[in-house]
Amino acid sequence: MIRVPFLDGQAVAVMGLGKSGAATVRALAASGARVLAWDDNAAARSAAGVDAVDLRGVDFSAVALLVWSPGIPHTHPQPHPVAEAARAAGVPLVCDVDLLAQAKAASRFLAVTGTNGKSTTTTLLAHVLAAAGRETAAGGNLGTAALAMPDLGADGRYVVELSSYQLELVPHLAVDAAVLLNIAPDHLGRHGGLDGYVAAKRTLFARLKPGAVAVVGVDDPASAAIAESLAGEGRTVVRISAERRLAAGVSAPDGVLLDDGTPVCDLKAIARLPGRHNWQNACAAYAMARADGIEPQRIAAALAGYPGLAHRQELVAKIDGVAWINDSKATNADAVEKALVCYDRIYWILGGQAKEGGIAALAPHFPRIVHAYLIGEAEDAFAETLDGKVPYTRCVTLEAAVAAAGAQSEGDGGAVVVLSPACASWDQFDSFEHRGDVFRALVQARRP
Repeated sequence: MIRVPFLDGQAVAVMGLGKSGAATVRALAASGARVLAWDDNAAARSAAGVDAVDLRGVDFSAVALLVWSPGIPHTHPQPHPVAEAARAAGVPLVCDVDLLAQAKAASRFLAVTGTNGKSTTTTLLAHVLAAAGRETAAGGNLGTAALAMPDLGADGRYVVELSSYQLELVPHLAVDAAVLLNIAPDHLGRHGGLDGYVAAKRTLFARLKPGAVAVVGVDDPASAAIAESLAGEGRTVVRISAERRLAAGVSAPDGVLLDDGTPVCDLKAIARLPGRHNWQNACAAYAMARADGIEPQRIAAALAGYPGLAHRQELVAKIDGVAWINDSKATNADAVEKALVCYDRIYWILGGQAKEGGIAALAPHFPRIVHAYLIGEAEDAFAETLDGKVPYTRCVTLEAAVAAAGAQSEGDGGAVVVLSPACASWDQFDSFEHRGDVFRALVQARRP
């Protein structure tokens, strides 16, 4: 746990009591702060096990700080009344990562953002740093809440995954290296459109310490434009690409990682990093590790030993020649595409709470789909998109989809059953992790 002693004796409000909010309450209480905690969801308040105070009735003139859960809208599409009340009283809104940054200002921070690939890159980078002997912790938007991470020494490295939501709430964050992997349309309602989303991602580079390195993917137009803009400002920019060879930068267009054009290692030989999207993730982790002073061959050896990331193309089981893949973290079409291109015969489980754009953009990959199994709120919309192009079954629940996919794929050696939902999970599950855990348990129960 990270303590925040600079808030000792002060009244601090916490809005949102999910994983990060609950960890924040514990850290604040342990630091001597007077905590006013609230969640609009009664079940969340109960699960957090705290004495809740309805922030809609609080006098914010006596509150020093409001720690905001990034998952709750505070501007678009409509500001939350608690956020409005705090701002009217001049109370700053921050997220838990900002408290971490203030508490551990002497430590090194390496930050990861992007629409897709953040979690793999974060865990991969942390794995490389640890293998090189660095004292390292990883968290933020991924897995471990910021204030639940271990209290590292002054030479420790915090690898923080940052969503666009969190980037709006970290005024004190100062990073030693930062990577923007890519930008694709996502969370547009929360940022007032694509321009707002791109602007939120770009703010990461306003957090660079003097002389810090900006690593930027250049395989999409928005990110490439940001790289050019940063270079024009005199920033140190390392470009990365999985699509083309870069004479200057880190690239892997054919699966061989190149540093300024010089081969470093063959990514195709690393089973836990399948597909071009993972080549980009590896390029990013390599560039960030080089920015931290680690030698190329030491990084290459660590990449080869990466154990993989749960819920992202996670091989759950192989039953009678059919691989079962948990890709629950693929919550939008762009992320799903990264999985579909890796396999030739796919029994696809998808659905949930739909994101902007649906799955129409995945049509070029429909010939790979043997059958689709639809679940959740998106059933009707996805059925309309697939109709006449891909055979599908309306399953409603994940349990029914796993049963149907198991029956139809039986004996189809070399095929895969992939849970890659292209949707948020909140219509039927607590989180994408919960959805993936349920899928894993259902698959394991099918083992002979």
